[in-house]
Amino acid sequence: MESNLKLKKQVNDEFMEYLTLHKHRKTPERFAILNHIYSTKGHFDMDSLYKTMVDMNFRVSRATLYNTIDLLLDCGLVVKHQFGGNMSKYERSYGNENHNHLICTACGEVWEMKNDDLLTPAQLKKIRKFTVNYYSMYIYGTCSKCTHAKKMKLRRLERLHNKEKVSENKSKATTKKGKSSAKQDPTATLPKVSSGRVTTDAKVEGSSNQKK
Repeated sequence: MESNLKLKKQVNDEFMEYLTLHKHRKTPERFAILNHIYSTKGHFDMDSLYKTMVDMNFRVSRATLYNTIDLLLDCGLVVKHQFGGNMSKYERSYGNENHNHLICTACGEVWEMKNDDLLTPAQLKKIRKFTVNYYSMYIYGTCSKCTHAKKMKLRRLERLHNKEKVSENKSKATTKKGKSSAKQDPTATLPKVSSGRVTTDAKVEGSSNQKK
């Protein structure tokens, strides 16, 4: 609790100094937004930030919210992330443990994973003329939920393909059986002789015998 109050005082002092140096107005709304951001952890977008502030009876317009976020980004008190997609995510700069971001490329969900071993204190000392406040890394992949959903989809497609193949084989077998039956019946391929032709031939043969 004490460390959190100390952190809030630090960021308030830095914001005050930034606003003074750049001749921006020091409005209560701007400091209320800063205080709200540093009262919660994790990522947020502009819509969720606006909603939570309205739910807590903070009277702030969207224009003021966007303008203040731009100022907080410029003075380094807030970090902007573009994990993928069209929506930007933000998080506070101070008071965050060094962490990695696990980003699912299928559903777009983002998780934080602590990582204290990426840079050791000895390695940090080797970075000259630069003060490291915190660091993070983006790790892209597929979450277990999306992996399971993909496997189930592939199984459904495979079952459908096998079903269509069995149906096609049955259809071919039926056609082949019909052709085989037609070959076994010799009368099926003989031409039909009309009764009128037979009668005429008989008459011609009879008249020939009478002449002889």
